[in-house]
Amino acid sequence: MLTRFFHILLRELLILKRNHIYQFCMVLFPLGTVLFFTSLMDDGLPMELPVGVVDLDNTSTTRSLARRLDAFQMSKVVARYPSLTEARRAIQKNEIYGFLYLPKGTTEALLSSRQPKISYYYTNTSLTTGAMVMKDLKTISTLGSAAVGQAMLRARGATDEQIQTVLQPIRVDLHQIANPWSSYNIYLTTMLVPGMIMLFIFLISAYSLGNEIKFGTSKEWLAMADNNIYLALLGKFVPQTLIWLAVVYSYEWYVFIHLGFPHVGGPWMLVLLGLIHVLSSQGFGIFAFGLAPSLRMSLSICSLWGVLSFSMCGAAFPLMAMDAPIQALSWLFPLRHYYMLYQITVLNGFPLLEAWFHFVALLAFTLLPWFVVKKLKNAMLNYVYIP
Repeated sequence: MLTRFFHILLRELLILKRNHIYQFCMVLFPLGTVLFFTSLMDDGLPMELPVGVVDLDNTSTTRSLARRLDAFQMSKVVARYPSLTEARRAIQKNEIYGFLYLPKGTTEALLSSRQPKISYYYTNTSLTTGAMVMKDLKTISTLGSAAVGQAMLRARGATDEQIQTVLQPIRVDLHQIANPWSSYNIYLTTMLVPGMIMLFIFLISAYSLGNEIKFGTSKEWLAMADNNIYLALLGKFVPQTLIWLAVVYSYEWYVFIHLGFPHVGGPWMLVLLGLIHVLSSQGFGIFAFGLAPSLRMSLSICSLWGVLSFSMCGAAFPLMAMDAPIQALSWLFPLRHYYMLYQITVLNGFPLLEAWFHFVALLAFTLLPWFVVKKLKNAMLNYVYIP
């Protein structure tokens, strides 16, 4: 049996070497995905988003507000417009993401405590940029009244502590757990890259089985294992597993060690997470082909399941805010359990016992081929490839 296993393993290594699709989809594309997403969000947060100012008052106070807006890290004043119409057109042309409107008489109303109206407009067609620009515009609007209030209280002889109490009665002590930098790189890369690698594993697992039928080598493959489908599958997928583990561990080293992403759970939890990531993905890919022993259908199932995983894992939109049927359906996606396991054990550092259900779910995905192994053997012996 060991000799047969060794011969099948050598056969698979030759297939991996001859077929360039494996080299691209197992090494080049996954590593390129890692570099693409980590470099795309290298700054962590969007910086210097273009905004404009419509200053019809044009006093030292309003010009000071515009300078303060430009000093913010996430906003950059790129233009000053003479009217609301021109600023609105600039937003429609995608030249700016928002603008601050300071009407005539703003400074006079501030100094006489007549509560002027300062307006800000922003585009929300992009959720991230809209939220960032809105935050800065809202802050600068609040700072305008606070500056005038501070000057008036200081003129009346109030101390700094008294001024602080009046202007900010409640001080917020904010603690952002696990990602205090609010880095989108940490938020998204740790979901997008494993999800992309999972999609590649789905496709390659189904593709490698479908090729046996497509090129008429399935009977030869089983004959090398003495018609033992378990030995045949083991010999076929062990080389792929080792390559995928090398890719996943390279990603984890680059992200968590080289780039310094937070990983409170420690290195051994990363090792376990990478292992269950690869095995559960391969299990689903084999199961998809066994469920529909057709190269085209199995690849379609894997593609659909892999793409839907990005929405169903709960990283982009909270799962608890979705409808109950969607929440129930999310348990059928391996990426959902991977993401929860990563959040609980690696990012927040809780013990594996706190995420036992998600770990068991990934083990179940690993064992899914057990339910289709007889159908898979029958397909290899009797099915004819239909384009």
